[in-house]
Amino acid sequence: MDRSTIVRTGVAGAIAGMGLAVGGVAMANADTGTATDTATTSTTQQQPGPRDGGQLAATLAKQLGLSESKVKAALDAVREDQKPTKPADGTKPTPPTAAERAAHQAAFIKALAAKLDVSEAKVKAALAVAQTEARADERAQLKTKLDAAVKAGTLTDADEASVLKAFDAKVIGGGGFGGPGGPGGPGEHGGPPPAS
Repeated sequence: MDRSTIVRTGVAGAIAGMGLAVGGVAMANADTGTATDTATTSTTQQQPGPRDGGQLAATLAKQLGLSESKVKAALDAVREDQKPTKPADGTKPTPPTAAERAAHQAAFIKALAAKLDVSEAKVKAALAVAQTEARADERAQLKTKLDAAVKAGTLTDADEASVLKAFDAKVIGGGGFGGPGGPGGPGEHGGPPPAS
């Protein structure tokens, strides 16, 4: 294998590793309730979240026909009410099971629907739209970075295509806000995932 192939392979691996690391950070933040502005993650069972520097609230407000300030206040209140408690002994909490995440998501949707005085079905649908938009935004940002790497000669077009294929297959990257499953949870990416 020649040196340029080794370098391109290493760069592609580093980009994939960064995607996985960002996903892990977002998942951890969704589980612990801490906010982050770094990135989003993917799957289908997590919480509404990191876009919530305002983007999640804006998307939900538009989808639900409510004011953004009302939605933001409701998101903040529900996240605060559902913030997980940290173990008293200072140990790291055990990651939730899929069933626990699903239960948390359902509780989040129910509480948010009650705060906003809309149906749970509408909240669930609005969260799904927010997750789809967040995933599209994340892909566009990744493509911009990859395009720059191709232009700089660090990656080839084939390398870029491979990374984007991995993103589209949800092998790397996120799923919206807050980790596997999309928008939600405490913090910017926090909240339950949009229901699937």
